[in-house]
Amino acid sequence: MRLEESEKISGDVLDVGCGTGENALFLASRGHDVWGVDSAPTAIEIARRKAEERGLAVMFLVKDTLNLHEIGRTFDTVIDSGLFHTLFDPERSCFVRNLSEVLKPGGTYFMLAFSDLEPEGYGPRRITKTEIQAAFSDGWRINEIQAAVFESRIRPEGSRAWLSSITKV
Repeated sequence: MRLEESEKISGDVLDVGCGTGENALFLASRGHDVWGVDSAPTAIEIARRKAEERGLAVMFLVKDTLNLHEIGRTFDTVIDSGLFHTLFDPERSCFVRNLSEVLKPGGTYFMLAFSDLEPEGYGPRRITKTEIQAAFSDGWRINEIQAAVFESRIRPEGSRAWLSSITKV
């Protein structure tokens, strides 16, 4: 929401790992043409139902995010709220290649991922700034990696995260 309110989200948007679609639906309500992809059929079914109930046109697809190239179109912006940190090391380079195929040159990828600064004991794998920089070292420009909070209904205080802004060159 903050990225949209600060006018950092532009044009057509792809939400990778969209879950039940809240971010995609919010951006559609703000006038963006939005697609959401997730590998969980139940989540996509819920997202489609929400879109219909809210009268919003969002294309939700059941899709493995390691096969984004199969979408067959490009976007100005890609958002990721909690997907990248779930990928195994060998999957990251495949994901980045696929991301490059769906993001227009000059387009921006915004990623919110669990930070290595978050203490162990809760949540998924953590990633470091160095891992983000290494994954996006070729054909990308890292605009910023800033400390953020991953908000959650389960943990009212949230979890430490990195919010990255990365542009395809």
